[in-house]
Amino acid sequence: MTSCGKKIYIIILRSDTRAGKLFDVVLLVLILLSILSVFLESVSAVRERYYQLIHILERIFTILFTLEYLLRIYASHKPLRYISVFTE
Repeated sequence: MTSCGKKIYIIILRSDTRAGKLFDVVLLVLILLSILSVFLESVSAVRERYYQLIHILERIFTILFTLEYLLRIYASHKPLRYISVFTE
């Protein structure tokens, strides 16, 4: 694994470091914001007024979560196992 891969591993897959804890907190905030945007989209008055903004946010969240997943695969010691096992 490259030094970049090791850094990504420490940040993304280990929560016992300062960077890992920060990453987890940022990820939790993004998840909550994503849930909030879906919730707000279900309210017709909000959806009518902020439709475009909500859809832009949904796209941004999708890109960020996809990037996070790809980085987890990249940093994993066994990428194929990481992809195929749902309990890690």
